[in-house]
Amino acid sequence: MSVRPFRPLPIALALACAATGGVVLAQIENANRGVAPVDSSRSYEVGGVQVDVTGKTAEEARYAGWRLAQRRGWQMLTKRLGGGPMLPDGALNALVTGIVVEHEQIGPTRYVARLGVLFDRGRASSILGVVDGSARSAPMLVLPLEVSGGAETVFEQRSLWQQAWARFRTGTSAVDYVRPSGGGPDALLLNAGQISRPSRGWWRTVLDLYGAEDMLFPVVRLQRQWPGGPVIGVFQARHGPDNRALGSFTLRVSGPEGIPALLDAGVKRLDAIYSTALSSGQLAVDPSLAYVPPPMPVDETVTDEAGDLDNLLSSLGADTGTAAVTITLQYETPAVGAVTSTEAAVRSIPGVSAATTTSLALGGVSVMRVTYDADPALLRTSLEQRGWTVSGQGAALRIRRGAAPTIDLPAIPADNATAG
Repeated sequence: MSVRPFRPLPIALALACAATGGVVLAQIENANRGVAPVDSSRSYEVGGVQVDVTGKTAEEARYAGWRLAQRRGWQMLTKRLGGGPMLPDGALNALVTGIVVEHEQIGPTRYVARLGVLFDRGRASSILGVVDGSARSAPMLVLPLEVSGGAETVFEQRSLWQQAWARFRTGTSAVDYVRPSGGGPDALLLNAGQISRPSRGWWRTVLDLYGAEDMLFPVVRLQRQWPGGPVIGVFQARHGPDNRALGSFTLRVSGPEGIPALLDAGVKRLDAIYSTALSSGQLAVDPSLAYVPPPMPVDETVTDEAGDLDNLLSSLGADTGTAAVTITLQYETPAVGAVTSTEAAVRSIPGVSAATTTSLALGGVSVMRVTYDADPALLRTSLEQRGWTVSGQGAALRIRRGAAPTIDLPAIPADNATAG
């Protein structure tokens, strides 16, 4: 997932801290809130592998059980993917990326367990001759909302629902989940109140911070029938800035001790709903979340000269067929708006096929990478025609808006006359 360069978070946090007198910082520094995802890799996962082995010691029996689980897991994986060769333990050790303990019983010389095995997707695919061409969704920011006892919680405090999403292994899912850990500023930016906020401008800023393109709201409402009694979970899959519902279902357990298993099953069912919505086209990125740069103002004083130069550059590009060159362009960015406006201005120059900020320094000098289809000297001339002051040579230039011209005023003689 690519992360865009725009990062207004420090400014937002500074304003929030100034308004609340430091209460915000205390909220950010809460170390008991975040739960990091267990695994975000795309490993092949094989679950439900049963083993029952013995050994001279408990540790030896457990190691033998895990080794047996690798063999059986590989057999199950090859059967799922259409068949493949059996491998020795040494080769399997290089393929296995993890063992998941679903349930185990350890005795002095016996080990009984139900395990899961994770296999490296790239290596396993090459051995089995499988082309991994599975398509995934655009990056989706996940805000797990838990409603329990009348309180709505996302990342304000650690919740069982957030922990269930952190345990979920997303490698085999068709949805590219972006799961915040809940630490740092997550509680400020991604709280229960923001889910019902339809402002596209706000969501563009938040999505840019987390490297996502859209958002998902998996919701669970926990209803306890009586203290220590059955618990009912009502699950909803919701999506997008308009909080649109995609599906819902209900699960039930006999007591509070079964809530973690209830939530784990709910996560898998919600993932199935989101995957189905993706295949049917309902999980497409909302086009209103795409950033649209504002139009650049036209300077009428240089329109004619710039137009003549544009025609010249177009004719040169058509005749000579010059290969594209990469030019490093330094420019001042006193505020966020200077980034988008400068990029748009450079892109409007004929011959420029790409202009992207690669190093952002708000309040300082940022760096832009420009792909140009002609001689860099022509780009320099074109920038000067548009009112920029250009310094540097070749493929390394620096631009700034031209300073106001100085006017030499005639000297004014001293007034030595006395009043009459």
